[in-house]
Amino acid sequence: MSRTITRVDPQRGPRPGAIAVMQPYFYPYAGYFRLLAAVQTFVIFDDVQFVRRGRVHRCEVPGLAGAREWLTLPLARQPRDTLIKNLSFQVGAREIFDARLTRLPWLKARRGLVAERVRAHLHAPLETVMGFLETGLRLVADALQLPAQIVRSSEFGLDPALRGQERVIALVEALSGRIYVNAPGGVGLYDRDVFHRHGVALEFLAPYDGVFKYMLPALMNEDPALLREDILRSTYMLD
Repeated sequence: MSRTITRVDPQRGPRPGAIAVMQPYFYPYAGYFRLLAAVQTFVIFDDVQFVRRGRVHRCEVPGLAGAREWLTLPLARQPRDTLIKNLSFQVGAREIFDARLTRLPWLKARRGLVAERVRAHLHAPLETVMGFLETGLRLVADALQLPAQIVRSSEFGLDPALRGQERVIALVEALSGRIYVNAPGGVGLYDRDVFHRHGVALEFLAPYDGVFKYMLPALMNEDPALLREDILRSTYMLD
């Protein structure tokens, strides 16, 4: 698949009227943050159902032997139809999570401003799940100088009956958006003609081809400028 022109110009900043809507992931891979590089407003999709096998509450990290493993937030048992904004931590979550963090020695081995900020976040009081997730996303966006405005979808009071792309379009319209930028996994979910009828251009990021598959260890080990450069370089759209 060929590349189009790069959409992100660090000198010009985000495109006015460009909106992204995405569930809040727990320290996702670097490709996720291309959405914050490509848009003016990033909407945390928190009033949709929590997917138990998704990445809202867990992230991939290198384990003790170097193999991939999951670092998972200790969530309480909740009904299957629980919305992300209503997730809660289980009793004793702080002690449980501390034990999981202790298994990853590389988390405490590094020094530097970003590493200290990440550690402070990971060891902060676990009050609300959404608050914890949003703080993590904002931390990374700030460290990598990604200036997109961050808001929650639950702030807009949308009709609960709206589903799928109709709910996304309603969010874009609420923000007076003209462009909707989606991750590459949404290619089969959204219809350009439907968006066009609402006066919204639909764009998809190309698959991430950068080098930082694990954001959490990258934040502990790499210069934030390198992470930012990787994200901006790989932020281009599918033909």
